[in-house]
Amino acid sequence: MAAVHQLQGVGNTSTALLEKLNIFSTDDLLFHLPRDYEDRSTIIPMNQLTVGRSYLLEGIVKGVDFPPGKRKSMAVLLEDDFGKITLRFYHVYKALTDRAKLGNQLRIFGEVRVGARGLEMYHPEIQLITEHTPLPKTELTAIYPATEGLTQAKLRDYVKQALKQHSDDLPELLPEKFTNGYALKQALEYIHEPPLNANMLQLAQGSHPAQQRLIFEELVAHQISLLSRRAYIQQIEAPSFSPSKNFAKQLLNSLPFSLTDAQKRVSKEIVQDLKQNKPMLRLVQGDVGAGKTLVAGVAACHALEEGWQVALMAPTEILAEQHYLNFKKWFEPLGLNVSWLSGKQKGKARAAAEQGIKEGTANLVVGTHALFQENVGFAKLGLVIIDEQHRFGVDQRLALRNKGANNMTPHQLVMTATPIPRTLAMSAYGDLDTSVIDELPPGRTPIQTVTIPLDRREEVLARIATNCAEGKQAYWVCTLVEQSETLDAQAAEATYQEIKERFPHINIGLVHGKMKADEKQSVMQQFKDNQLQLLIATTVIEVGVDVPNASIMVIENAERLGLSQLHQLRGRVGRGATASFCALLYKSPLSQNGQERLRILRESNDGFVIAEKDLEIRGPGELLGTKQTGDMGFRVAKLERDDHLLNQAHYVAQQILKDYPENAKALLKRWLPEAPRYAYV
Repeated sequence: MAAVHQLQGVGNTSTALLEKLNIFSTDDLLFHLPRDYEDRSTIIPMNQLTVGRSYLLEGIVKGVDFPPGKRKSMAVLLEDDFGKITLRFYHVYKALTDRAKLGNQLRIFGEVRVGARGLEMYHPEIQLITEHTPLPKTELTAIYPATEGLTQAKLRDYVKQALKQHSDDLPELLPEKFTNGYALKQALEYIHEPPLNANMLQLAQGSHPAQQRLIFEELVAHQISLLSRRAYIQQIEAPSFSPSKNFAKQLLNSLPFSLTDAQKRVSKEIVQDLKQNKPMLRLVQGDVGAGKTLVAGVAACHALEEGWQVALMAPTEILAEQHYLNFKKWFEPLGLNVSWLSGKQKGKARAAAEQGIKEGTANLVVGTHALFQENVGFAKLGLVIIDEQHRFGVDQRLALRNKGANNMTPHQLVMTATPIPRTLAMSAYGDLDTSVIDELPPGRTPIQTVTIPLDRREEVLARIATNCAEGKQAYWVCTLVEQSETLDAQAAEATYQEIKERFPHINIGLVHGKMKADEKQSVMQQFKDNQLQLLIATTVIEVGVDVPNASIMVIENAERLGLSQLHQLRGRVGRGATASFCALLYKSPLSQNGQERLRILRESNDGFVIAEKDLEIRGPGELLGTKQTGDMGFRVAKLERDDHLLNQAHYVAQQILKDYPENAKALLKRWLPEAPRYAYV
């Protein structure tokens, strides 16, 4: 391995540009893999072109003109026996005009676009063909992820040098039986410089054995990272709890319903974890309304009964407030003190909350990410419950490891109402054991979903007004293209004013992310108490808000949201015995992708089916929240394509950690240089 500046032609400017791509050494360069390939060896007929792809074409110049405009430009019409294409040049010089004369035969290479004259190419590479011109050079050309100022030609040259001079230095880090018949050097050479007879379809799909060899190694590195994180958390002892004899029984007896079989099964799994003196690391998945919060409440009983504190953390104020109200209702009758902590608390209220947590008078603390902060100290924290884990970064969850007492680490119970496909759970939450609540409580009614174009918005408004006048309750959710809380809030306010003026006889409320916590809580409480018939909201109501009487949900611009998010929003209705409806308003015309997504929602109420489809359509970063996952940081692996390798990658990662710890460190350095470092145990 050498520093990149030691390669020929890599000066200070190129070094700085390569560093932008996280390329510092020749090893980094060798693992900077092509994102695509161009075939410059085959001349393609002009009736076989696809917009967005690059092609080698040959044809006769049938027209040349210089369109009027501020910039001098030239348009060249090129035809072969099958079709035609317009070549556009905005930098015109004599050598170019000499080549592009009427009747000349040209060979060109460039990307096909759609323009004013049909199919076009901007500034293609251009070659005049004479009887002495050789046939195209036969090779596939790699296309790399690049940055402005660093051309593909330069990147190809640097990679070529690295392959020639340094690929022999790369150590093999996988046991030979898992290398798919390819040595590492051989796999890299094939991928960077595929032979002409390479299967283009396999390479484009990432299914070639040489690619699968690297994909498997990358998946192993990710599994090593997850297993190391788990070991890091579990190396500190956790308190061991006996099953609750009093609190759990009293809590369940106070409820007007019984636990479902699925809730009982998951509660037993949690009890088994809490008996151990190593920290529980469990993810509880359940579809919208499956009763995860109650399972978390029962789990809290085991710690509380033995005098330990419990912290419950949620990603938004509105969801944290919902949990706070539920836990107060459940636990204060048992003589326990439920405390509240959020980032917006200031002054005396904040100081009092922190003091109660520190002294242990707060038995159960509910809050937002404020619970992570360094100055928040717990007297005796035994269990941490995290809701909607994918909204938090991994490091935030690790920060709670240090909040325990007596040199112990608290147990961790993570909940999500976004059903996560098995593939994704293994990759994003491989450090957690997984439980699934796969049964809805009795009495829930299926939600009927309809899709309606926005030009029928008036009809929908009138229908909602009629329903609200009859005493039904409805949500109207506003979304915008930009992921901006401010713009969403403005859209919601405008819709609120519009509907209020048109239907003054309906009691309408407004909730958005820019409102103060107590304002939001007040409006939500009025809606819950049926003092408001219609609630105009942004996506802040996506998770956790429970109003059984609300039976209608309208989502404006539904095509702009992901499937899982739409499913979460839809889950705000159908929580009682009344027949419930969800209307998805979309802007026409819908793309094929958009049509497919809305069709899936119309046809299914199963969150796991929807999550699988969301993973196929949008990839893991979108499903989990790109900010936290960075699209999982994969370079060659794609979870939706390579899930068949995950079980084996998990097994190999365990073996490498156990038998070859130095290889484990080297794999992390090779594939995850940006990942947080965890202690090896």
